[in-house]
Amino acid sequence: MRQNLMMAATAVALAAGPAMAELTIVDTSYRTGPYAANGVPFSDGYQDYFTLLNQRDGGIGGERINLVECETGYNTEKGVECYEATKGAGDGALIYQPLSTGITYQLIPKASADGIPLHTMGYGRTSAKNGAVFEWVFNYPANYWDGASHAITHILDENGGNIEGRKIALVYHNSAYGKEPIRTLEELAKKHGFELMLLPVDHPGQEQGSQWLRIRRERPDNVIMWGWGVMNQVAIQEAVNIRYPMDQFIGIWWSGSENDVKSAGAGADGYKALTFHNLGSDYPVYDDIREHVVDTGNAAGAGDQLGTVLYNRGMYAAMLAAEAVKTAQEMHGMSAIDAAQMRDGMENLEMTEEKMAALGLPNFGPEFTVTCENHGGNGMGAVSQWNAEAGEFDLITDYFQSDQEIISQLVAEDSKQYAEENGIEPRC
Repeated sequence: MRQNLMMAATAVALAAGPAMAELTIVDTSYRTGPYAANGVPFSDGYQDYFTLLNQRDGGIGGERINLVECETGYNTEKGVECYEATKGAGDGALIYQPLSTGITYQLIPKASADGIPLHTMGYGRTSAKNGAVFEWVFNYPANYWDGASHAITHILDENGGNIEGRKIALVYHNSAYGKEPIRTLEELAKKHGFELMLLPVDHPGQEQGSQWLRIRRERPDNVIMWGWGVMNQVAIQEAVNIRYPMDQFIGIWWSGSENDVKSAGAGADGYKALTFHNLGSDYPVYDDIREHVVDTGNAAGAGDQLGTVLYNRGMYAAMLAAEAVKTAQEMHGMSAIDAAQMRDGMENLEMTEEKMAALGLPNFGPEFTVTCENHGGNGMGAVSQWNAEAGEFDLITDYFQSDQEIISQLVAEDSKQYAEENGIEPRC
């Protein structure tokens, strides 16, 4: 693993610029294993955006970006090994995007002790939204509990605001990731009077016959899915097989990529998925990525993922990291920032529509402001729907906010317990 890491780091650094680049960004990727189909486009988007900044702008604030990729295989142990092997790369890693809830849980105490920020965008430990307790962890612009609430809000909207007595099933990856929404859904069930049906699916998710047999037998009114990788494809095909109505089947944002639906063909038409960013490639920044990255042979992959859901998400994560770098450089009056200064930039990040438009991404994501108390954004999300004929997901709602009354209470309770268990004094 270390030999592969060194080879990947050298190759990417040479493509990006001088080997002694000042701003080191680590991509803990997974291009192998059962989740590779989803890990590849995210990693491509994440790396291509930073390469664009190097090729077009000479880096960020005059400092070139040193990209280091380390393969985790979506394995928690390997993810921790990657962190330990790369945290001192270059002048020191500025930020980690683990892209795994299991890896995130293991890295929170390590990165906090080392003083390196984590950005767990739309995943990880939800209560890390409380920056008073989780100083080094950020999960803006939305988190898992927001997503659970978004799904229920959409179901409410589809049923005139009343879902009392309805049965809603959660088909979830039987891991820390998949279990994250359960507590929120239980509270929402109490509030709105629906029955929650829990259906765990073991890793990697290829065996789901018993779960869908139960769905066929009990016929829940709605199904929410918390899956990843091959689990999503299998679940959607199983739903097609039992003729479950696709417009009543909604996945979290990690269950809503083209890879998840295409194998089911026309039967997947109408399937819904949550999102916290826009879709497609009709944005000026993509012209620049094609010109400066793909056409020059500097793409992280084959250059065939631009505009796909997960490429967009990786690119969005990189854009938010780059904007945090700029914020930190401005705050500290220097370009060669360190990890502690990067954390300051993340905690003072403000994303406005004006800023996104200037970056070539108009209307791409919700506006939000990060503060000491709030590392998670404003809880905004939207719903997309698969159009099989067009071969794409379409946004079918505007951005709307999660149930902040319930989410805020749960975040406060969980983060308070974490602080007490770990002897942390809230700082703001």
